[in-house]
Amino acid sequence: MQLKRLELFALVAELGSLSKAAAAADTTQPHVSRQIARLEAQWGDRLFERTGRGVALTDFGRRVEPEVRLLLAQARQLAAAVENVSGVPSGTVDLGVVPSVASRLLPRLLRDLREKAPRVRLRFTEDFTGTLEERLASGHLDMVVMNRYGEAPRTGEDVLGFVDTLLIGRPNDPRVKGQVVQFRQLAGLPLVLPPMPNGLRTFLDRQARQYGFKIQVELEVNNLATMMNVAASGEAFTLAPEIALGGPASAGPVGAWRLRNPGIRRSISLKLSTHHPLSSAARLVALRVRALTSELLSNRSARASATSVEQGRAGAKAD
Repeated sequence: MQLKRLELFALVAELGSLSKAAAAADTTQPHVSRQIARLEAQWGDRLFERTGRGVALTDFGRRVEPEVRLLLAQARQLAAAVENVSGVPSGTVDLGVVPSVASRLLPRLLRDLREKAPRVRLRFTEDFTGTLEERLASGHLDMVVMNRYGEAPRTGEDVLGFVDTLLIGRPNDPRVKGQVVQFRQLAGLPLVLPPMPNGLRTFLDRQARQYGFKIQVELEVNNLATMMNVAASGEAFTLAPEIALGGPASAGPVGAWRLRNPGIRRSISLKLSTHHPLSSAARLVALRVRALTSELLSNRSARASATSVEQGRAGAKAD
């Protein structure tokens, strides 16, 4: 029995979708379907049944899932033990990062690991904080870099730094005056934002209620670069972290304004898995992620003003 096949089974069970499992595993849906079919043939019963939204475990599937997850956890523990005995960090580390940090952190991290630990390989997931936390809790990720809005860090989170959230729009947009925007001035501005559930949306809605208005969301997009493109066009504004400005790709020139009363400051944190023991490779990656992200946040080169700045490449998700 192949562990990879069992990993796909656990992934489909978690996500409830063959296509989502295929995307998460960086493979194709037909391949996932074939592997599940082989397990069903080997075990003599159906593992999943189709629903209107995807697939769900059958009674048989629910009975075997805990055993599969236990076996996978034991396999990870064995790999970690062998690695620790060898004394040389090696193997695959599963890392999740929010989009606003990913494009700047990953090139630095890859270069750093190539020099310090060439036998370590990264398996990378880019997604919202909520989704990353779910995958961390289920054991699919070893660590995540995530953010929080207006709240203290939770247990087990190591705060690496803070970054301001800016109002982004067309350069010199006449609807915005000066270099600083009061939060109450967001009333009536058309916004393109990520869909709920989302930490930024929750924070905005809560603050807007205190000021007696409702955030005007004209478009929901789960892609940071697309949000930037729409903002650059002048059709709507968006809100993005300062670190997202001046990224490695381009959505064209944009105007960026600081928010005040209140500002929207987000903390960037590292959280490690408590689902399974971390290998020496994962512990090394955590050390390097902590150092590189802290350095990145404390030496941000992209600082926003009301002047135009060049923005990043299409393809990143909003967090």
